Amino acid sequence: MSDSTAPDAAPELIDRVRLIEAQPLDTRAEAYAAVHDELARRLASAPTDASVAARP
Repeated sequence: MSDSTAPDAAPELIDRVRLIEAQPLDTRAEAYAAVHDELARRLASAPTDASVAARP
């Protein structure tokens, strides 16, 4: 599921989730919503051409 040409964002995301989990519940909800919005923007801006997306 990883694209070898893309930087690995997993460690950054894991660190961010750990920080979120340490916060009070109401703050966590807002932080997770922000993560969701950011990931949705990244997904929406990803290439949609199957020939481009399928390149190793």
